[in-house]
Amino acid sequence: MITRTGVVLILSLGLVGCFETEPKVEGRWYTQSQVELGKAVFSNNCATCHGAGAQGTREWKTLLPNGKYPPPPLNGSAHAWHHPLKGLKATVQEGGAKYGGTMPGFGELLSEREQEAAIVFFQSKWSSEIYQMWLKRGGLR
Repeated sequence: MITRTGVVLILSLGLVGCFETEPKVEGRWYTQSQVELGKAVFSNNCATCHGAGAQGTREWKTLLPNGKYPPPPLNGSAHAWHHPLKGLKATVQEGGAKYGGTMPGFGELLSEREQEAAIVFFQSKWSSEIYQMWLKRGGLR
């Protein structure tokens, strides 16, 4: 028979596991597991236009004949790092038409976890300097 102390001990040990979390990538807001999930999500949904390494297109600032902008780099070499996380999430969910692009919204196609992971993946390509500038601009707000 389990005593009251035994029950408390069992419950306590079970709760310890609930609070264990994977450590964050050094200096970043996300974990390595999120980067790995993001790589798969990005590869399957974003890489066709933004490139496997999130490098975008070479002439991303030049309007296409249809009057739209081509996919920009997301790897820190363009303007994505100027946007807070909330804005990046909105763009992934709603698409890029409001910014003059043709990116479709992924709000109905990807879970919130997958959407966030795609962002994590391209942020993992940002240099420490770019990431720190993003944080100073209020990136996590």
